[in-house]
Amino acid sequence: MEVDAGCPILHVDMDAFYASVEVRRRPELRGKPVVVGGAGPRGVVSSASYEARRFGIRSAMPGMQARAKCPHAIFLPVDMREYISASRQVMGVFRDVTPLVEPLSVDEAFLDVSGAMRLFGSPAKIAADIRARMADELRLTCSIGVAPNKFLAKLGSTRAKPDGMIVIPVDKTLEFLHPLPVSALWGVGERTQETLRRLGLTTVADVANASVSMLRSALGQALASHLHELSWARDSRRVTTHRVEKSIGSETTFDVDQSDPAVLRRTLLSLSQQVAKRAREGAVAGRTIAVKVRFADFRTISRSRTLPSPTDVAQEVYRVAWELFEPAQAGQRIRLAGVRLEGLVASEGSSHQLALDEPAHGWRDAEVAADAVAARFGKGAVGPASLVRIRRG
Repeated sequence: MEVDAGCPILHVDMDAFYASVEVRRRPELRGKPVVVGGAGPRGVVSSASYEARRFGIRSAMPGMQARAKCPHAIFLPVDMREYISASRQVMGVFRDVTPLVEPLSVDEAFLDVSGAMRLFGSPAKIAADIRARMADELRLTCSIGVAPNKFLAKLGSTRAKPDGMIVIPVDKTLEFLHPLPVSALWGVGERTQETLRRLGLTTVADVANASVSMLRSALGQALASHLHELSWARDSRRVTTHRVEKSIGSETTFDVDQSDPAVLRRTLLSLSQQVAKRAREGAVAGRTIAVKVRFADFRTISRSRTLPSPTDVAQEVYRVAWELFEPAQAGQRIRLAGVRLEGLVASEGSSHQLALDEPAHGWRDAEVAADAVAARFGKGAVGPASLVRIRRG
């Protein structure tokens, strides 16, 4: 039997994606510690090259801490436009192999290649070909797990990093899975891990051999059943080609705590523009607008309001966001502000009820026109005058 027989699921995870994209367009950075994000006293690392990771730098680490670990690292700003463009190229390679592609983020996806084997060969060969195309055509590297199901494929790609591939044969799944720590099971965070540790369960094998009634008493019915199934390498989820986004959000952490209403207004407007533009690009609109406020003392609150009809218009998002934000802020110093659009529906299927004094053509037409100008001439080509100071400052 072929080692990859019965292993039609691939999980492909790009290696240090943002950093790799930056190195691709700046070849002189190859082999150097590159960090994306982390600028400013409160910046957070978005991605780090493997050269930077050798110094202990990780995603989500505060930029100040990353600089302390590697003062000579090269810090670059986040450029989502470039990463999304690269992501489209990556997903295009996947879809050349199979239509059954389930993106999890801009840099990883599940593939079901069961229908592609007659044309392209075994799952392992398909995975090897994908890695070769990434290197030759896109000048990027990826790690791939090849397995009978999604859970095992994801574990495989994690353990194949960086720039590797692991095949988990059907008859070797428990041999691969059971020695792993309980944290390898999806759904086991720090609190669940501590609960399992108190029960004397530290490996996946321990969970597999524990009584379900004991797990149920400690974790509840749903989680106990979920973990027991995974511990025996059982995962019946299919690769789904459509993921429904539940919300779209954007937030920013100020370099210095802010209480100036003018600065906060401009920030809320900028965040609202980002959220609405992403909604229009995704052909969705949201019915609920929410704001997030983190104060100087790290206390965090959120407020939301549901509209009569969905919107993808930045000015409408901003108007409601500020109405929610202003009383919540109440002159206090703010560390972080965020805006989120929730309750998403397809925009072509949504209707907008005009107010009595609202023109038939208004803000949305202007914003769609601005999208077209920005697509042709660049992000800063057009926008609200009140944001000029942010863009140029």
